[in-house]
Amino acid sequence: MGLFSPNVRVEHRTGILPSQEIRELIRNGKIVSSVPIGDDQVQPASIDLRLGNIAHRIQASFLPGRSSPVSSKIKDLKLAELDLTKPALLERGAVFIVPVVESLSLPRDIGGKANPKSTTGRLDIFTRLITDGGWEFEQVPRGYSGNLYIEIVSRTFPIVLTAGVKLNQLRFVRGNPPSTDGILEQLARREHLVYYENGGGPERASVERGVGRLSIAACGQRLTWPVRGRASAPIRPRKMRRPWI
Repeated sequence: MGLFSPNVRVEHRTGILPSQEIRELIRNGKIVSSVPIGDDQVQPASIDLRLGNIAHRIQASFLPGRSSPVSSKIKDLKLAELDLTKPALLERGAVFIVPVVESLSLPRDIGGKANPKSTTGRLDIFTRLITDGGWEFEQVPRGYSGNLYIEIVSRTFPIVLTAGVKLNQLRFVRGNPPSTDGILEQLARREHLVYYENGGGPERASVERGVGRLSIAACGQRLTWPVRGRASAPIRPRKMRRPWI
């Protein structure tokens, strides 16, 4: 049995859904596709999204707003249309909207958060997810039912794309899980997190919100470092050298 066995399912009331529950969403028709979804698309906590057959070149980036579908905005802003069933060249700096092969019909308590795949970022290709009626990039509202679209801008050089290429991934979130930063803030109110090796302190800590980073304001100095490990792992205060010594 592997670390992420597709056959073992544990019900999660809140938080990011693992691969087992993503596969169940597929089986139950909550994630649908005109082309069968491959096993390699489902990652430990996300699903890779595939580009559809058409890329629409548009005048500028947009958000459709709560009462508007993406398709109507594309009609208003479209400059050209590329056929992705064969390799197509996307010019550097041009803005394209590509419908995704997958679409959603999510339960009321499940939403999603998207981000570019790491290979997309290394190639300096700017991408972000858009939904019908969306007012925020990269976010899928809870209970969303509809199509998905990817905005694509190559920022360094022209690129060649075809239908089926995976540039983005989507994570599914159930409920409102507490953030790691929120847990750190609660801990900072209960415990002293900052000490010095010479025995000075403790100092009052100010935890600034940020992804995977903890920032401490103490004695007029600001110290920032990555926070690694599981969110559930205990956080142990350690003595720190004064920055000016």
